[in-house]
Parts: sequence; structure tokens; C-alpha cells
Amino acid sequence: MNRDYEQFQQTAELLKALGHPVRLCILKGLLDTGGCNVTHMTHCLALPQSTISQHLQKLKQAKIIEGERKGLEITYRVTSDLAKQIMTLMDL
Repeated sequence: MNRDYEQFQQTAELLKALGHPVRLCILKGLLDTGGCNVTHMTHCLALPQSTISQHLQKLKQAKIIEGERKGLEITYRVTSDLAKQIMTLMDL
């Protein structure tokens, strides 16, 4: 058994970020649509913009998603292949 825990740090952070139902729902929506903005997520999830933004921040910190700015709008998309694989394995 390897005691080098640091090599697992990024995967552990990714799994922690996926450990919330709203974030899983956001990821599923981003994967299904190929990407969308916070306004679209607010309508789909019926949650306040501030709540969604907090969840997006966690996903960005874990390097699961990225946002691309176009004017005043930011479109988010899933960039982590591991997160995509996990979502597929969970059949979400």
C-alpha cells in the first residue's frame, strides 16, 4: 500500500465537490446541454442565483467546470474527463 496521499488529493477534491445533490444536478444539466449560463440554471433548478453561484464556485475550485465569458454572460461547461466518467458510471 502506498502512503503517498498527495497523489490522491485532486481526486478527493473532485469527489467532495460531487458530494452534493445540487452540484450533481448542475453537472448533469451541463453535460446534457453542452453548457449553459446561470440564468438558465436558475430557471431549471428553481434556486436563487446566489445559491447556484456558490455551487459553481465549488465546481470551478475542483477543476470540474470552466466558464467562458461572452459579454456579460458566462457559459459554463464540464471540462473534467474524470467527472464525466463518474457521471456516466453513476448513470446520471
